[in-house]
Amino acid sequence: MSGKKILIIDDDPDLVEAVSMLLESEGMVPLAAYGGEEGIQKVVAEKPDLIILDVMMPDKDGFAVAKELSGMDGAKDIPKIMLTAVVENIEATNYSPHHSAMTLEADDWMDKPVDPRALVARIKELVG
Repeated sequence: MSGKKILIIDDDPDLVEAVSMLLESEGMVPLAAYGGEEGIQKVVAEKPDLIILDVMMPDKDGFAVAKELSGMDGAKDIPKIMLTAVVENIEATNYSPHHSAMTLEADDWMDKPVDPRALVARIKELVG
């Protein structure tokens, strides 16, 4: 598990910092992007082992990022964990976990605030 590069794409700097510290404590290498466009650029430049992706971001939401990555050679097979604060709250929108687009682009969905132990366990399952 040591040395795995994990890209966190989220517009919340506090969440990015907290998850980065968690990943470092587990021997992983955190990479940060604070929006969808920056995240796509980081994927191309850094070739992470896994992506943690926020759903709601102002420049390009997580669905658009995941869809774009799924069509890119070298990026389509990178596991993605989507984080959202709206999993249980918004059932009839594109941000619902039951929306068909959500099942196509991510390997897992986790609620915010994310349980650190559950996040690390899932990362290890996907790239361990």
